[in-house]
Amino acid sequence: MLGAWRNWRRQRAASQLEITAAQWQDAEYCLPFLDRLTDDERLRLRELARAFIAEKEWSAAPGLQLTAAIQLSIALQACLPILNLGLDWYRGWVGIVVYPGDFVIPRQVVDEDGIVHEYEDPVLGEAWEGGPVLLSWFPNLDEIGDVSIVIHEFAHKLDMANGAVDGMPALHADMRREDWTAAFSAAYEDFCRRVKVAQIRGEVTEIDPYAAEHPSEFFAVASEVFFEAPDLLHDEYPAVYRQLRLFYRQDPLATPDIVALQHK
Repeated sequence: MLGAWRNWRRQRAASQLEITAAQWQDAEYCLPFLDRLTDDERLRLRELARAFIAEKEWSAAPGLQLTAAIQLSIALQACLPILNLGLDWYRGWVGIVVYPGDFVIPRQVVDEDGIVHEYEDPVLGEAWEGGPVLLSWFPNLDEIGDVSIVIHEFAHKLDMANGAVDGMPALHADMRREDWTAAFSAAYEDFCRRVKVAQIRGEVTEIDPYAAEHPSEFFAVASEVFFEAPDLLHDEYPAVYRQLRLFYRQDPLATPDIVALQHK
């Protein structure tokens, strides 16, 4: 009963948003990884993004004017991972704060002697458990290279859904924790080794080396690659690709005909 009422409220709020076909097309044009979607999937993503925009509370940091184009781009990217999961996976928080470019967050760390050190950490985005998602916005995505800030931060939100930030979201009933752990632990260990070797050689790994910071970051970066460069993730870590395919209920490498057969 509660779920039906929540869906009705979402649909009612979303129906009040006026979004033209041209606005959708302009937003999607800048997100080429959406080209793999079938017509039906694209329509479902638009409706999910519309409901997402209506349900969340949006605000802009000083120096940025929040526009419909910005909201559409963020919403499409945020909703792609939950296309076959549903908007309830983003329940429990409402705020999205958009910054004009990268920003800094004050941090505190306590060393072994109990001394508190304060510093400013420059970031592109951050997801707070139970709180808002902070995102930087760059009109020209070439400024930040091959990085999907939005998918990354919303992957963290999915990771947090089970109360822990450990690189393992709440798995579906037909998934096994043992399989997830085996795939991700082995891949994370291998990737950390690769990053160290690349640093010694003055090279950079194809997958963002930030993934070596923590298992939760590996999950977030792997999610980026799963949607934006699925062939790379499949080639490098096929077991991780399989687990993400099961979790997200999507297969970016599948052709539309294969996807149709899988759902029969």
